[in-house]
Amino acid sequence: MTELLKDLQWRYAAKKMDATKPVSQEKVDYILESIRLSASSSGLQPYEVFVVTNPEVRKQIVPHAWNQAQITDGSHLLVFAAWDNYTAERINTMFDLVNEKRGGTNEGWENYRQMLLNTYPQRDAQTNFEHAARQAYIGLGTALIAAAEQKVDSTPMEGFVPDEVDAILGLKERGLKSVILLPLGYREAEGDWLVNLEKVRRSTEDFITTVE
Repeated sequence: MTELLKDLQWRYAAKKMDATKPVSQEKVDYILESIRLSASSSGLQPYEVFVVTNPEVRKQIVPHAWNQAQITDGSHLLVFAAWDNYTAERINTMFDLVNEKRGGTNEGWENYRQMLLNTYPQRDAQTNFEHAARQAYIGLGTALIAAAEQKVDSTPMEGFVPDEVDAILGLKERGLKSVILLPLGYREAEGDWLVNLEKVRRSTEDFITTVE
């Protein structure tokens, strides 16, 4: 078994974290850089990641997230926040950045820009937000793998009230909506009912279909 598969076998959604063991900044930075390098549709990266370490802010979030203690027992809380809409300005900013970094442009690239500009901003905001949110989930997947590689525990959480988290973090004013929470920390075996249970997934035969 490769190291990556061993890491994935090791990881699980920790139900209890040790509040006395903070994750080092070096490991957090590694996870964040992994997210930044993730794939996204058209390379637009239509989401941002908020790193919440302030204890008081995390305490405010807990009652709006089913009182899940990992939010405060972990040392870092990542909040994935997607764009609330695609706008011409947001699309142009990313295309211009690519041109700047690559030192020029080409006709095909600019035609692709115009195709997006003629498509995305004309769609309704909810459709665009849902598309952006799906891109955030790609980043989440990368974060889970990167954390496992660093032997950092993480617990992805959809069980929260987005409007409340948005208000606490001031996301609406920035044109963002929270999509998923990801506490980072270290498992505390005592009190975590899931820690020693076998990892269960569907069999390869039931899960994978090969079309030849």
